[in-house]
Amino acid sequence: MKVALVTPGGVDRSGTERVIPCLLWLIERFVRAGVEVHVYALRQEPEPGRWPLRGATVHNLGAGAGMPALWRALAAEHRIGRFDLVHCFWALPSGAAAALPARLLGIPLLLTLPGGDLVCDRAIGYGARLRWRDRVRLRLIVVAARAVVVPCRAVRAQAAALGITATRIAFGIATDDWPVRAPTPRDRATPIRLLHVASLNPVKDQATLLAAMARLVARKVRFTLDIIGEDILAGAVQRQAAALGLDDCIRFHGFLPHHALRRRVEQADLLVMSSRHEGAPIVLLEAAVAGVPTVGTAVGNIAELAPHAAVAVPVGDSDALADAVAALAQDEDARLRMAHAAQRCALAEDADWSACQYLVLYRALAAPRSRARLASAEAAHAAL
Repeated sequence: MKVALVTPGGVDRSGTERVIPCLLWLIERFVRAGVEVHVYALRQEPEPGRWPLRGATVHNLGAGAGMPALWRALAAEHRIGRFDLVHCFWALPSGAAAALPARLLGIPLLLTLPGGDLVCDRAIGYGARLRWRDRVRLRLIVVAARAVVVPCRAVRAQAAALGITATRIAFGIATDDWPVRAPTPRDRATPIRLLHVASLNPVKDQATLLAAMARLVARKVRFTLDIIGEDILAGAVQRQAAALGLDDCIRFHGFLPHHALRRRVEQADLLVMSSRHEGAPIVLLEAAVAGVPTVGTAVGNIAELAPHAAVAVPVGDSDALADAVAALAQDEDARLRMAHAAQRCALAEDADWSACQYLVLYRALAAPRSRARLASAEAAHAAL
């Protein structure tokens, strides 16, 4: 089988910087299963280029590349050896660039929607459905796809509300790269160690996070908070923390490579997320594999794992977020039970499981006009 993966980026030639780890984990497992994988990156680097990565071949199309450049690249490789499937991550820009070339070449199109493709959050100007033209483009891309995949039940419900039938396949964690660590009791005589991993941006809603931390201070809950992620708000979050008097209990670390993140996760007692929207978040599953439970807003996998394997509170509710953190800071037995439950959930759907589910779908889609096999695959996934 020969597959073209189309993605905006996340496949840097270094293999460590500017990568999406869960995408790399899937790629290497597809390759191990005998799939010939060609990754078409729309904007990984400014200039066109080509390099090997995890057994796949990355074709970087370069800055400003769109459908014509992808069409030429796909057609050239298709002449060398026919593609069985084009798999796009995100509708925009990947699906928009690939839908017509895939149709003209007669290749089935699979669409994975891992992020904000189905969102229209006008309050912060986020989501691929903000503009009418993008809503039309999304609809056309979905119609062109033979199947649509989402990473969790919450996003599948969003898709269903828009009349889109989607298969749920979680982004699993590769335990060979991110090892399992048993949940460990914390020293109750010390402040609870909180961790937040996300880019500093309005979608991740660090304003709500900091308001919750201020409430913890007012309640005299002892804590430290490490915030890890690229800052795209020009220091606004740091200034808000200072204005709330949180400088003594919050540390900003900026972006950290994936391998450096592990140590910070292992040092944490609790992951705290405040997002307005998530497709996963992957860090919840990584924390779970490393023995750390999560308190967060009711989005993505946080909502899916609640109430037994995570605590989910309403979006934007800083009081509820603070109350949930305080409750687990005072109840170590509950924190450990949640950590074990979260780890069981994460390990049940690890990267090997994810790759296997995708490969079942790949084979069903690649079979010439095999609608019966596709229906069988969708029924099997719906039962998961």
